[in-house]
Amino acid sequence: MGNGDIRVRGLAARAGGWSARHRWAAVGIWVLFVVLAMGLGSAAGRVDVKDSDQLKGETHTAAKIIEDAGIEEPAGETVLIQSKDGGLKATDPAFRAAVADVVRAVDATGEVTDVTTPYDTRTISQDGRSALVQFDMRGASDTAGERVEPVLKAVERVQREHDALRIEEIGGASMMKTFDDAFGDDFRKAEYSAVPVALGILLIAFGALVAALLPVALALSAIMATMGLMGVVSHVMPMSETANSVMLLVGLAVGVDYCLFYLRREREEREAGRDAQTALRVAAATSGRAIIVSGVTVCVAMAGMLFTGLAEFEAMGLASLMVVAVAMVGSVTVLPALLSLLGERVEKGRIPFLRRRRRDGNGESRFWTAVLKGVLAKPVVSVVVAAGALLAVAAPAVGMKTQNLTLDQEFGDSLPIVQTYDRLNEAFPGGSEPAEVVVKADDINAPEVQSALAEFRERAISSGASRGPVDIKLDDAENVAFVYVPLVGGSDLDKAGAGLDKLRDEVRPATLGAVDGVEAPITGGVAMSKDFNDQLVGAVAPVFAFVVVFAFLLMLLSFRSLTIAITSIVLNLLSVGAAYGILVAVFQHGWGASLVGAQGVGAIVSWLPLFLFVILFGLSMDYHVFVVSRIREARLRGRTTQDAITHGVVTTAGVVTSAAVIMVAVFAIFGTLSMQSMKQMGVGLAAAVLIDATIIRGVLLPAVMSLLGERNWYLPRWLNRLPDLTHDESADAVAGAPMVRKEGGRVRV
Repeated sequence: MGNGDIRVRGLAARAGGWSARHRWAAVGIWVLFVVLAMGLGSAAGRVDVKDSDQLKGETHTAAKIIEDAGIEEPAGETVLIQSKDGGLKATDPAFRAAVADVVRAVDATGEVTDVTTPYDTRTISQDGRSALVQFDMRGASDTAGERVEPVLKAVERVQREHDALRIEEIGGASMMKTFDDAFGDDFRKAEYSAVPVALGILLIAFGALVAALLPVALALSAIMATMGLMGVVSHVMPMSETANSVMLLVGLAVGVDYCLFYLRREREEREAGRDAQTALRVAAATSGRAIIVSGVTVCVAMAGMLFTGLAEFEAMGLASLMVVAVAMVGSVTVLPALLSLLGERVEKGRIPFLRRRRRDGNGESRFWTAVLKGVLAKPVVSVVVAAGALLAVAAPAVGMKTQNLTLDQEFGDSLPIVQTYDRLNEAFPGGSEPAEVVVKADDINAPEVQSALAEFRERAISSGASRGPVDIKLDDAENVAFVYVPLVGGSDLDKAGAGLDKLRDEVRPATLGAVDGVEAPITGGVAMSKDFNDQLVGAVAPVFAFVVVFAFLLMLLSFRSLTIAITSIVLNLLSVGAAYGILVAVFQHGWGASLVGAQGVGAIVSWLPLFLFVILFGLSMDYHVFVVSRIREARLRGRTTQDAITHGVVTTAGVVTSAAVIMVAVFAIFGTLSMQSMKQMGVGLAAAVLIDATIIRGVLLPAVMSLLGERNWYLPRWLNRLPDLTHDESADAVAGAPMVRKEGGRVRV
């Protein structure tokens, strides 16, 4: 076969070639796909994860009993009435008058039901200086925050009439309203500002409006299509708002990255003197292939979340997987069609003050050329210093403590309601988030069941798990009872968890558990945190194994090198470990927390470590595949391994840097939010991407590959029978020049 008759066999090259030849058809098919996906999603509607499916274990059982019984638990509210200077007690006339005023005021709003006084329910603190008025909001609990404002204003009016007392409201509805008011706009601004930030960085990177708009347009169209698909898929696997937010983040990141990789390569080939058609073919065969390898690897990493057994994680994993797949397909189909249609017009809208950056020789970065010169001159020193620094950064991760953050940990003292939460927990330990025992019986009023309920209430206090009062509510129609047990320890989850264990392991078996036909799962905030942690710990090993093993196999098949596959996994794990270390140092220990507007809260939010591992492992492969593909391409063209490393790193440095800056900027936006869990996510992702794009890809990868030399391309003979997914199209091969082929672990022309 002559050079002019080379048959390009890569999937990406064939897809790009077809799209370039049938450009209007390719664009039309993509637009039709996006519109159809959105239309189908809108028609189908989105099914969200139900409370009963959120967790397994007792929390799931309790939610299932409530759901099957058709019981809509109302949003409970509490008014804390407390002496400011300790002078008044609950038995004093002035205190009683305030309680009576609160009861009348909230009842007069017409928005509440089942108002109880502390004198009826014995909700008076041990020192007698604090008391609770409790009631439920009318209507559905998930919309109670929209109706609670008149009640809050009524309580405020009573407060103004009693200067000697502190009268404050807290509960599910009031917290919902407070957080929506304080942070709803915060979240929306973060999501909306991500696109302008990405566009601004792309304008700087390309210096032309059209070239900068292409990646953003592709990412947004992929996100819109995925939103529609999520609606359809949710009827099989329910979705959630959290999954939607994660999908937006991941979709914007990979959508922009993939388009950036492709567009930069096409630009580079045109600058090297190739005609537009050849430049597009080269970009399709090289960057297009890297996008497919990267996309499949990221999809595999996201699929790891499906093994957690946690509905929220499964929704996030599937949503992320879909948006990556859609962005990947769009990058190798509609993007070449658009570039073919635009031609030189992709440079339209030049920004006058942003001159095109000059590079040394075929798009090579001057800065990274200088860095690589030092790294490759002393690779051993570079590996020792870089790896040692990352291991030191990762060291704090050994002492990582995870838990669901309490209200005061999540928001600090930035909101008045958090101060109310702290005062309530101090006066009534566990009163703000009591354990909830959902008791289901054939006849809830049967003498043996009533006796067991009474004994449970007594033993819950005598065992030391609670200081009381233990409240019991019956639903005679459904034969269900709700037992509310304030846990000793309050907002201290370790102490409260010990109380929960006593209830589950000692008190319940001796009381409710001794009655035939009675179910009594224990749920509540502390129980949910414990069940979530237990399930998450059990999911770590299978998720870790799945992601690592499949990523290893994909790298092995895509590069046909055992060495490349192993080093890829090791370097990515080092990057994730460093991100963990930064998280623990900043948010658990508080070292340098003020630099990112955070504070040490003593723990990392439970869901974050596994979430970060999956997301970072996937996103890290973006850069790794792109850089190693370029190194391998240069090696196949006949360069020495040392020259190929230098060429591969310095020619990809610009695009990797641009992509990393976009990701860091987008993730850092979430690090500015007031919620500590969002800060942890934003800082963790931003730090990891920054480390990955600089120390890992710019120093460790070239240094390690330099030390390995020809062993980089080692593949044992017994692995030669593995499927060949390399499709080694280099720029010269696509353009019709001779190339080097690799067979049996050896490189030849």
